[in-house]
Parts: sequence; C-alpha cells; structure tokens
Amino acid sequence: MKYTILVNKDNKIKDNYLDKVNLIKTKNELDEEVLVEENAYSSFLKLKEYLKSINIYIDIDDSYRSIDAQQEIYNHYLELNGKDYCDKYVAIPSFSEHHTGLAIDIMLKIDNSYIREDIDLLKYSEIFDKIHSVLYKYGFILRYPKGKENITGYNYEPWHFRYVGSVPAKMIYDNNLCLEEYLKDYGIILYINKPKGITSFDVVNKVSKTFGIKRVGHTGTLDPLATGVLIVTVGKACRIVDLLTSKDKEYIATCELGYITDTYDNTGNIIDKCEVKDNLNIEEALLNYKKTYLQEVPIYSAVKVNGKKLYEYARNKEEVDLPKKEVTIKEIELLEKNNNTFKFKCLVSKGCYIRSLINDIGKYLNTYATMTDLIRTKQGIVSIDETIAMDDLCIDKIQVHNILDVLDYKKIVIENDLYKKVSNGMTIDDIWDISDKVIFVDKFNKLIAIYIKENNKLKSFKNFV
Repeated sequence: MKYTILVNKDNKIKDNYLDKVNLIKTKNELDEEVLVEENAYSSFLKLKEYLKSINIYIDIDDSYRSIDAQQEIYNHYLELNGKDYCDKYVAIPSFSEHHTGLAIDIMLKIDNSYIREDIDLLKYSEIFDKIHSVLYKYGFILRYPKGKENITGYNYEPWHFRYVGSVPAKMIYDNNLCLEEYLKDYGIILYINKPKGITSFDVVNKVSKTFGIKRVGHTGTLDPLATGVLIVTVGKACRIVDLLTSKDKEYIATCELGYITDTYDNTGNIIDKCEVKDNLNIEEALLNYKKTYLQEVPIYSAVKVNGKKLYEYARNKEEVDLPKKEVTIKEIELLEKNNNTFKFKCLVSKGCYIRSLINDIGKYLNTYATMTDLIRTKQGIVSIDETIAMDDLCIDKIQVHNILDVLDYKKIVIENDLYKKVSNGMTIDDIWDISDKVIFVDKFNKLIAIYIKENNKLKSFKNFV
C-alpha cells in the first residue's frame, strides 16, 4: 500500500481504502481497544521500546477511526468548543487521517499517570522535542508541525504522529517539510547503478514505492541486459528530465562476432550466422565510426512510427521502415580482443543505440557483431563511481542529490528586484554574457529558475518557485 496517502481538508479517504489495509486489533495500557495498520503498529512498538530506554513512556491513545466514530468526535468538540476550535483541531468525517489507520495520537505517562488531554500534553514540550527528533528512524513524521498551519490546515499537535515509511520520513524530517509539501514540492535526483535483468521502468517503480511519490522518471533507458548509470528523477526534479537526457553518455560494450539476432544483442533470437575471418582490423572499424552519421534505429526499441512502438511491429511480425537518427560517436577505443569477442569504450551523443553501433561495426568488418554486455559508465557529469545499488534504497544508505548537483550551467545568485522578476518569469537583459542556459538561485542557494538565451535576452525556461 501507499503509506504517503494524503488525507486532509481537501482530500477525502477513498471508499474502498480499507480493502487493501490490514488493521491490527490491540489494546493500550489502559485496556482500551485500538485499531492500527500492521506496519505502523510494528514500527510504533519499536519507537515505544526505544523511548522507554531513555525514560520516556508513551502509548497509543487513538488510531483508526470509522467515519461514524469521527462524526461522534466532531459533534462532541463542536458542542463543547465551537466551530473555530474544530477548524483548527478536528477533521470532519471522511477527511480525517485517522481513517487510514496510519495516524496515531499518543499519550504520555508521567508519574505513573497517563496524560491524554490536548491542553495538558502541550505542557510537555521538552519531552515531545526529544520524541520528534527520532520519529523518522521508525518511519513516522510529526503530521502537524509548528509553522505549517497554513499548509496542513491544523494547529500544532505534538501528539499526532503519522506513519509514512522510513525513507519518506527521513526526507521530510531532513528538509523540514510537512506531508503536503513533500508530495507537492519535493524534488531530488538519484544516481542508480542499474543491475542486469530488470528494466529501467522496474527501477522507477521501486524508487516510486520507496519514496511514496508517484511522479518518478529516468533520463535514458537501459535494456535489461545493460547495467550502470541510470539517473532517476523524483517529484519536482522530473522537470529537468529533458536536460539530463540530452547529455552525452559513456559506455563499455562487449560483443561477439559471427552471428546476428533480431534484437542485435544476445537476448534475442539468432537469425543468421557466418564465419569470422582471421586478423580482422577491429581498431580500424571502431575508428571509422568516430564521426556523426545517420544510425538506423533497431526494431526492438520504443521509438514510435505512425503512433506505434517499433517493438510492437516486431512482435506482430509486421513490416516497417526503420527510421534513422543522426548520432555522434565522440570517442571510441578498443579495450581488449579475444578470439571472436572484443570490448570497447565509447562516448556518444543522445539517441545513440550501442546495439546498432555494434551491428554497424560488424557490417564494416563484413561479418556479424552482436552485443553481449553493456555498462553505462557515465552520463553527463555523473559517473558510475557515484551511483548506489538498488539495495541501497534504504534509510541508512540512500544518497540523494538536488537539481543543482547534475546541471553544469553557470549559476548566479539573485536578490531584490531581480529576484522578483525571475521568480515571476519575466524576460531580462543578459548582462552576464550567457551562451546557452543559466541557473538562478537565491542567497540560500535555493533554485529559483533556469533561463535560456534568446536574441540577446534571457527568457524563462523552467521556473521552480
């Protein structure tokens, strides 16, 4: 299930929500029955045990509520304290986080007595500060923090915790966000070392589940056979996918001579074989492709022709004219040669298919050449040494990067009137002699916008305010 589900004054609980939720029925230390989502409850017990070790004692006061139960609570506080109070502290039925089973209101045990009334709990700010500082380690966030009232719609509630999962909780805590801000405005980039045997979409799906954010993209497909650098954008960072996709890419490819498959790599079906002559000049063939040329797109690819992806034509055994795209092989170097196999390194432009390059090299040698292994070692300024493994997508090992880490355009700090103009997307004079694009940040190094040079002026290209 999605632990970052948003239920607030503008987002009601879905009617079928409970169909996918496993609620645990338990009792608190006052012998009161409570219902909690299973993972939230398991994590709460660990939090409770840790706090006990530092002499802080908590327990669940309330968690899951039915819509009818929320109605009773709302009516009670409406009669007792009035509408203004309810607007600040009590959700109307169907719009309460407690319908998820992921929200937990706690009570404090002080001098062997449990404190559970809001007005009394607010007196223990020092204790709550200690609790709040470790919530993320157990996958919880303080749902209604100070200073976010205009965003969350509710006043500060130090006792109201929300389970979101360990990675979202850490990101929210580290960046001083509330859940609404995290889901709407958070944006980071991951450098993933894609393993063999899975698709780029599989990586995106894993990242989306890990961060609890639906909007996730990548900046250049790697086939299941390939490994190496896959730059993944999360949330707001998806807005720069086009800028990262356009960057040059470096690969180390291994190929075998003497046969050809329908996919141009060894995962496909062999469609022909031939003898391989001795003393082929591999280096000469490689250097022949250090150039810009029109490369035929392989039929097993996602490129569309007449609205249909090429691999769909292939699977349906339909004839189609394969398109050609201009690509540039900027660097290419033979690394090793052994009988009918060889390995090379290359630096190529956007849109280059290494499978097709290898097939072209085979043609130059008057034989067949098929890719057997591929490692993307670099994309733009990101090298494979900077990537993390898929298993490192966890709270203790994850490494995130902001948008400024991957863009190598000139960065300029702006303030006052210029800040107002740029944040509003106004065209400005180019007083810095910019050649292409420029990044504008505020004095806190927060990204404001990316501008592009047009006719001696700088125009808004992407705005992040």
